[in-house]
Formats: sequence, C-alpha cells, structure tokens
Amino acid sequence: MFSNVFNRKAKENLAKEGNRLPQGQSLTDRFPVLHYGPTATYRNLDNWDLRVFGLVEEEKVWNWDEFNKLPRTNVTMDIHCVTRWSKFDTFWEGVSLKTLIEEGFIRPLPTAKFVIQHCEHGYTTNLPLDFMLEENILLATHYDGQPLTADHGYPLRVVVGSFADRTENKTAYFWKGGKWLRGLEFRASDELGFWERNGYNNEADPWREQRYSSGW
Repeated sequence: MFSNVFNRKAKENLAKEGNRLPQGQSLTDRFPVLHYGPTATYRNLDNWDLRVFGLVEEEKVWNWDEFNKLPRTNVTMDIHCVTRWSKFDTFWEGVSLKTLIEEGFIRPLPTAKFVIQHCEHGYTTNLPLDFMLEENILLATHYDGQPLTADHGYPLRVVVGSFADRTENKTAYFWKGGKWLRGLEFRASDELGFWERNGYNNEADPWREQRYSSGW
C-alpha cells in the first residue's frame, strides 16, 4: 500500500515538473464514477438511436448497428475531473466528430457555432463546434479495449481529454463529455448545460482552473 502511494506521488511530481498535470489536480490509478442522477441501463440496444439535428443540412438518426459502421478511431488521452483527480494514458475507441464532418456524414450549416450534447435523463452539456472538432474529443463506445460499463456511459459517451505532450488542442474538465449520449444539436448560439447552469464554469479549461463560474 505504502509503495503504491509513494509511486503515485513520485509520478505526480514528475508530471507537475513536466507541466502535464494541471494545477490543483492529483493523479489516480482508479477510474472514479461521478455523475448526477441515476445510471442509465439498457437491456438491449434495439430501440437505441443517436439523433443529429439543428443547424445541419440533413438531420440524421443512426441506430446502434448503423452507428458502429461509421469510421472508427482510437485515441490515448489524459483526463481531468473538476473534482480534482486526473488519470493519465486512458485508451478510448469510438467515432470522431471531426471525421464525420470531414467525410460528409454530418454537414453543419455555416451558422452552426455550438454543439449541445443531449443525454439520458435530460442531461445536457455544451461546447463550441470548433472545440468539438479537436482530435482529443471522441464519441466513445470502448474504454481500455472493452465496451463502456453502464457507470461510465454505456453504450456511448463523449470523452474530452488532453494529450500528454500538451499540444495546442483545446481541452476541458471531464464533465464536458456527456455519458449516455442520445443527441447532438448544432446551434448558432450557446446554451448552458446542466452543470453550467448550476455554477460550473462554461469554458472549463483545467489548465486555467476554470472550475466554477464567477458567482461562486
């Protein structure tokens, strides 16, 4: 036990020295489960679909089989939770929104500037469209080589991470990736999501410690 703590602290100190760990964060080897409301569970995915709507040339509704035939990609990222834990080198598999747009599966209108993630139980979160097109954003179906568990968003969630080399990609705290994703709404104007309406910072940049809105 003490050896594990020592090793984690040593790794944490190296990460801070290398400017890989945001201010106020601590490393964990676990994957804590945090979300508002009940866990969404599915007996099967026969009635599951993902809707793409709003300011797009053509609305899309993909069932589970259709979604899994879209181009897939893998990405390894660090993730940073607003509750002050970070986990390095997490490995995800899924579908890149950037790829879907570049290959014409989704065609946003020129007026589309924001994307609202609509999830089970009415949960939403929001990001600018240009942010959603970063390579460190993924519509993920798998974590660490296995399908997502229910607690982590099965069957589909958005993942927001950062790369170990601190490239110029934008990033945000982990809550900006919604679990149990069911819709992507393209909008001209922003619309605050659940946590953003309840005091969390709308930009949520971990490198600037944007945890809460100015009123908190």
